[in-house]
Amino acid sequence: MGDRWHVEVDRSLCIGSAQCVHRAPEGFRLDGARQSHPLAPGTDADERVLTAAENCPVEAITITLLESGEPVFPPEE
Repeated sequence: MGDRWHVEVDRSLCIGSAQCVHRAPEGFRLDGARQSHPLAPGTDADERVLTAAENCPVEAITITLLESGEPVFPPEE
């Protein structure tokens, strides 16, 4: 069985660029205020969701392992 992730978007950082929606439309949506939200905060590991987080221009997306809370993105220094 694969990893499960907790995906979170820091709305205080999100600028509504929609890069996450373009890279992982099954993982994110923008609300009426153009703020990103994960469609399923608890989700199976997905390369597209990771790519969306890596390409967020303001690094507003964090991903942790659902069970342990260990960071997936951004990685620990």
